[in-house]
Amino acid sequence: MPQLIFFAAVGVVAYVGYRKLVREAERVTAKARRARKEAANGSMGTLVFDPKTGEYRVAKD
Repeated sequence: MPQLIFFAAVGVVAYVGYRKLVREAERVTAKARRARKEAANGSMGTLVFDPKTGEYRVAKD
């Protein structure tokens, strides 16, 4: 029985680690994609809409 609990815990840790890895990879990919688009357009940053103020601001990474 202790082996079952151990392997279940290892499985949960592996799954959580995998999800964190995927989330980080998606974040880095999105950042690289924005940088490529900015370089292609010759812009100095990406504007994002702030719904609270109704203004556009440069995105913070």
